[in-house]
Amino acid sequence: MPEKNEAKIINLEQAVEIKSSELDKIKVKGGNPLNGKIKISGAKNSALKLMCASLLTAKPIQIENMPVNLRDIKTLAILLRHLGVTLAMREDGVCILRAGNIKSTCAPYDLVRKMRASVLVLGPLLSRFGYAKVSLPGGCAIGSRPVDAHIKGLEAMGADISIEEGYIIANAPNGLKGCTYKSPVVSVGATENIMMAATLAKGTTILENAAQEPEISDLGNMLIKMGAKIEGLGTNTIKITGVPVLSGATHSVLPDRIEAGTWAIAAIMTDGNVELENIKKDTLGSLEEKLIEAGAEIEKSDNSIKVRRKTKNIKAVDITTMPHPGFPTDLQAQFMSMMTLADGTSTTKETIFENRFMHVPELNRMGANISVSGNTATIQGTKSLKGAEVMATDLRASVALVLAGMMAEGETIINRIYHLERGYEQIVKKLGACGIDIEKVNIANQKEDNNNASKNKDSCINL
Repeated sequence: MPEKNEAKIINLEQAVEIKSSELDKIKVKGGNPLNGKIKISGAKNSALKLMCASLLTAKPIQIENMPVNLRDIKTLAILLRHLGVTLAMREDGVCILRAGNIKSTCAPYDLVRKMRASVLVLGPLLSRFGYAKVSLPGGCAIGSRPVDAHIKGLEAMGADISIEEGYIIANAPNGLKGCTYKSPVVSVGATENIMMAATLAKGTTILENAAQEPEISDLGNMLIKMGAKIEGLGTNTIKITGVPVLSGATHSVLPDRIEAGTWAIAAIMTDGNVELENIKKDTLGSLEEKLIEAGAEIEKSDNSIKVRRKTKNIKAVDITTMPHPGFPTDLQAQFMSMMTLADGTSTTKETIFENRFMHVPELNRMGANISVSGNTATIQGTKSLKGAEVMATDLRASVALVLAGMMAEGETIINRIYHLERGYEQIVKKLGACGIDIEKVNIANQKEDNNNASKNKDSCINL
């Protein structure tokens, strides 16, 4: 048992390697408003990159406000331990990592295939050790998302890179060298990978057409605490002057703007009143304007945001996803779910990923009226949705179906919730505490109960 004031250490393998979890479901009964307070977790899309940055130094890195209950976080932790990182993850959201004794610079397929962010070990390993072998990544099936921009940036810094049997093999025996590199696309992952690699490169790297997401600035701020020299965070041009060695640091993960936006949308959908805690005034970003246009009233303070609907009905609003500071592609599915109940017709244009409308057929199964032409979805608002059994296809699509189920008449069953568990921490607990009728159905336990019942029945017959 842990001593008083000592948080329990999480058993990572036990938490992640649950084969039956792919069969688990979530049941939602609609009709209840989302009322109450929700503490927003640390941002998954930042925490994963901060963990990878620990590979850049032999000194300990302490990361706080970690969303430790997410499957993606635990999966990456297992990969880092495979590489030789000493890691302890506590239930109070503190993760301590030390890459002082790396035993491998190879990230194998079996671990990387589960999550795309695993490719972000490439830059740190190559920059610090001069060699890395990393499997081509997996993740949500929402588009090709090639790693070309990552590879070209590292090649511009002097790396020799080849693709062999599904692996990226990168060599830089004499170290990486600073350069000016203009990314052919605005890529969050490529910006992060190249920025991390450049911190230990010789000379200065100027990264043009860089992504500007807050999570990139969060990573940059931790790297600066570690001794990196970085300028231009939050702009499309980032300047990194390499240093010989980086030190340890303590850093707190910024709040998850995607989780906050999801629950803000849910409050409007259900005509509820929610206070989002542990976030800054600007957390909602470009979503805020669209929520107000849809009929929301938003009240902000230093550490929380209150959201409710001030209009009788939801108003139809058009959105186009764009790189930050534009409308986030990670909130597109949730916003579309809200628009299914809006007055009038709205359009959603997806410009980031070519295959991110897979939630549309599932919403239509629930009574939505959505048609798709190319990268544009047209949503005819309806008065109500009907509960149905639906299939989650990716992380954000899965939560969009949960939101739809919160508004639908009757019961909605969402399958493949392992997608949901990759990015939303304690979703059943958080929503249940705010009045939503929601439960997780563990198929493994259900089968065991059924088997036990069957055995008991047989015993009675034999008697």
